[in-house]
Amino acid sequence: MDADNNIKAMKTQKEKAKRREESRDFFCVASDAFRVFARRSSAVLGSAWAFGIAILVIVIWGLTGPAFHYSNTWQLIINTGTTIVTFLMVFLIQNTQNRDAKAAHLKLDEIIRALKGARNELIDLEKLTDEDLTSLEKQFERVRKKAERNGNNPGGMRRAERTENASKGKGI
Repeated sequence: MDADNNIKAMKTQKEKAKRREESRDFFCVASDAFRVFARRSSAVLGSAWAFGIAILVIVIWGLTGPAFHYSNTWQLIINTGTTIVTFLMVFLIQNTQNRDAKAAHLKLDEIIRALKGARNELIDLEKLTDEDLTSLEKQFERVRKKAERNGNNPGGMRRAERTENASKGKGI
């Protein structure tokens, strides 16, 4: 009986997904396509193989210098190529970092939401103004100082002692 219900539920979910897909506008489709492209590209272009190929291209370019008498055109080729690659990579990297940051924020928000005693108003801090963030930072600084005065800190050490031990290589 449960298997029949699961099959029906899966069919219903597939039908809903298909209807949702049909109703999506061009921007959503393009955005999803770019997301997939950016993820795959960053995985490939961030690999050791891509770095090796980039080094190889530079070496080949450098070796062809004497054949082209180190001309302006020879220099323009590498300058144009690297500029174009850099320009495009900025968008790929930014897209990937934005998604990773958003995922991390959502995970942290869920932890805050789930922890009993946690302040739920700390969810979505990234949307606060700089002044509000500065105010909150000062509030946490006061809490940290109070904890140090009361001895409620890791290992009973003050921040200065922890920093000093870490700089001496003793760890915390």
